[in-house]
Amino acid sequence: MKSIEKHLINTKISVRETLSKLNELAADAILFIVDDHQKLIGSLTDGDVRRGLIKGLGLEDDITSFIQNRPKFFRKGSFDFEQLEKLRSNNFKIIPVLDDDGRVVDIINFRFQKSYLPIDAVIMAGGMGKRLMPLTANTPKPLLKVNNKPIVEYNIDRLKDFGVRNITLSVKYLGEQIEDYFGNGSNKALNINYVREIEPLGTIGAVNLIEEFKNDYVLVMNSDLLTNINFEDMFRDLITQQADMVVATIPYEVEIPYGIIETDGNKIIALKEKPTYTYYSNAGIYIFKKEHVNVIPKDQHFNATELIETLFSSNKKVIHHTIIGYWLDIGKHHDFEKAQIDVGKIEF
Repeated sequence: MKSIEKHLINTKISVRETLSKLNELAADAILFIVDDHQKLIGSLTDGDVRRGLIKGLGLEDDITSFIQNRPKFFRKGSFDFEQLEKLRSNNFKIIPVLDDDGRVVDIINFRFQKSYLPIDAVIMAGGMGKRLMPLTANTPKPLLKVNNKPIVEYNIDRLKDFGVRNITLSVKYLGEQIEDYFGNGSNKALNINYVREIEPLGTIGAVNLIEEFKNDYVLVMNSDLLTNINFEDMFRDLITQQADMVVATIPYEVEIPYGIIETDGNKIIALKEKPTYTYYSNAGIYIFKKEHVNVIPKDQHFNATELIETLFSSNKKVIHHTIIGYWLDIGKHHDFEKAQIDVGKIEF
């Protein structure tokens, strides 16, 4: 039974049946009462039933007599960081998602996921992985296993943790293996689709092969990354800074082993003894407004760096978000070996 079905009851259900369902849900014991059209009417916990019985209601009374008629909910297609933070801080764990007609279309359980982001994700999984030969001779790189789990599955599960439900995989080399492995995503309660590159389209060109996006924001990432990036923090930067695109970055420090003299012409203006300079490397993860998909040319090789430069030239705001946690690009054999060692130490 899908999680959404476990938490929904109709107004015709008896109090006794309701108590049985609440008992089955255990730690997730909350039900949402809907009418015949799946429209939300109220919520019910065992505490609500108990308080109703104390007030004199009985097991034969209508279940609507026990319910809370102003339950908390998310509205599909909209997003409010303040609402999200308030619900989590007040320990609301299970929240229904309603469409514009007030019908329950999803159930969010914060015991099992970290956030609920209005984002469609695209994972670039079409590369040949030549530098990892012979491991990739018969297996696409995204399906190479790190601690008995495919690399790309870590990313899919991470996206799911943050409430991303719609994921498209761009495939090419041995892509049918990836499609067979994940299918339509139903076993993970996800909607997984695929686009196939006939010719290599660069690091972001395949995004324009996708016919429809469900949300107003698109996340694109490489499939061969092992990371515990906080997608909510990254998305928060995009929203709060009113940017068009945010690029995930990794800080890279360069230590100069000598004293450095800074000059203005022949004039010395500063002395720095063995300074360290911090630069930021592109981490291969991007979030941008859906409208900018149109910037990506159709059926042409196009890289993410070209999208960034195009947005720059159009006076759009592009920012970066520094990954605080773990990040590894599994491009070579020593990276793959490092991933096997590191994965057990990473807190996902």
